[in-house]
Amino acid sequence: MKFTSAFVLAALPYLVNAAPSPASQAGRLEIPISKRAQPQGVSFWAEHVNSVKNKYLRNFAVYERNTGSKHPLAASPARASRRGDGAVQLTDSDETLWYGKIAVGTPPKTFTVDFDTGSSDLVLPGADCTANCEGHALYDPSRSSTSETTNQPFKLSYGDGSSVQGTVYLDTVALAGFQATDQSVGDSSQYSDGFALSRFPSDGLMGMAFKQISEFNASPVFQTLVEEGMVSDPVFAFRLGTSGSKLDVGGIDQASLKGDISYTDVTQEGFWQVKTDALMVGGQTTSSNFDAIIDSGTTLIVGPTADVAKFYEAAGGTDASQTAGPGMYTVPCDKIPSDISLTFGGREFPISPDTFNLGPVSEGSNDCVGGITGQDIGEPFWIVGDVFMCNVYTIFDVGETRVGFANLA
Repeated sequence: MKFTSAFVLAALPYLVNAAPSPASQAGRLEIPISKRAQPQGVSFWAEHVNSVKNKYLRNFAVYERNTGSKHPLAASPARASRRGDGAVQLTDSDETLWYGKIAVGTPPKTFTVDFDTGSSDLVLPGADCTANCEGHALYDPSRSSTSETTNQPFKLSYGDGSSVQGTVYLDTVALAGFQATDQSVGDSSQYSDGFALSRFPSDGLMGMAFKQISEFNASPVFQTLVEEGMVSDPVFAFRLGTSGSKLDVGGIDQASLKGDISYTDVTQEGFWQVKTDALMVGGQTTSSNFDAIIDSGTTLIVGPTADVAKFYEAAGGTDASQTAGPGMYTVPCDKIPSDISLTFGGREFPISPDTFNLGPVSEGSNDCVGGITGQDIGEPFWIVGDVFMCNVYTIFDVGETRVGFANLA
């Protein structure tokens, strides 16, 4: 598949302030994106898993409000009662790791945002923000000639009682040179603790899923670009890693992949939800034919607790709920499995030991925390985050409502 008008977001890690520079290929622009430095200690991962659970419970509620129907993966009352959703204390931190620049307003002002395929709204700190916005670039709609208030308040609630709240505006948003007009932007008057600069280095969050889980009940930025005919190919794609990380907007970069692309259809629009053929380790299939959501805003691979327990039984892992956090497991650091894989569209994709291994459970320990963790959120499903995505070139095809995977070049 050849692209002719793709724009590319690309960067070396930790490079935030570099100016856009022309790419070596005609018709392509490279704009830096960055990966936040990983914190040390296992407490981060426990917090991250709680954050993921809260994110999906919130998005299930938004889906039902927007569509009038319960999401098929949301827990039924009977299942929720059996599992005891209140057993885990939720936190307010959205641990999205990949961020880059966009421009908002007229004249345009630059912001950094985390690109999150597990949510759907663009949220920025506002000029009148009173909590946790220090150090972030602030969005001031009064300084943009293209801004228009909808007078629609929004509030994103988090498990610890804090929230992000403000007013929805319409404004022009530019992503890699493409302009979305009348785009919904959350002008936040209050950020939660999880968005404070010390924990959230980008200014805001850009959701890249579907309208059905939009808190604003509005098209996400990329879908607006598609609707307005700004991109010739309604596709975006991620290459994530320790170097050469990028987001391709409006097409596929053939130089980033090798071999064929394996596509699998989205089964329930709202999230990037697909059927996964198998999870394997050591040549043994531990789970098969399960629902999975491909989420760049989640670091780990998160699955039902019973299925994750089966995986670690085959992988030689040990329950580390008491030391690393609920649902976490460890594996001997010198025996990290080298044959873990997920299968999509009949094709097996390996997960490298480097991405699976989250590091020692404690300083000097011989046991390392595994990047697959258990969490019961609703009906049984998996969330496939960066532990997997860092191993592949991941294509999100809005036009065909499908997700593609290819080996990295």
